[in-house]
Amino acid sequence: MKIGLLKFASVILCLLFAAGTQLEDSPRVAQVVALDECDPATFNAPTAVGPDFCRNVALGASTTLADLFAAAQSGNPDSKWDFEPDSLTINKGAILSVADQGGEPHTFTEVAKFGGGFISGLNGPGEQTVPECNGGFSRVEVARTRILQGSQLQLTGLSKGEYLFSAAYIPGCA
Repeated sequence: MKIGLLKFASVILCLLFAAGTQLEDSPRVAQVVALDECDPATFNAPTAVGPDFCRNVALGASTTLADLFAAAQSGNPDSKWDFEPDSLTINKGAILSVADQGGEPHTFTEVAKFGGGFISGLNGPGEQTVPECNGGFSRVEVARTRILQGSQLQLTGLSKGEYLFSAAYIPGCA
């Protein structure tokens, strides 16, 4: 998978499920972790995202809201915003757990094709919003993938195949 499609706070994840069977009684858990280093002073400002949005606990590392937008517009996403791992292969029946250990909420939206999110200022140069993200949170498909700080989203029952997820900073769907 090309990391060149990575933008602002997202890393695109491609999940390829193996046809293997479970050797244990309980399903295995594969984890993806969302990390970001939002700057509380600039993100929580009344003229920005708003109070208590960013709860960054990183020591000495942060990205201002202006820097996040500037990096996206330059086509060079901020390296302090990441989802790990970038891709993984899991066995059939495994639970995919996406944990938000960042300073702000994130989304983890399944997409048919990679592209831009519904916050145009965070899309790369010339990038258009993908259909799954049109309408933002007015679409249930986007709203249900929101992961708050310190929480997790679990995906179960995925059939064998390849899945493309866009993992993004809230309120984005990338």
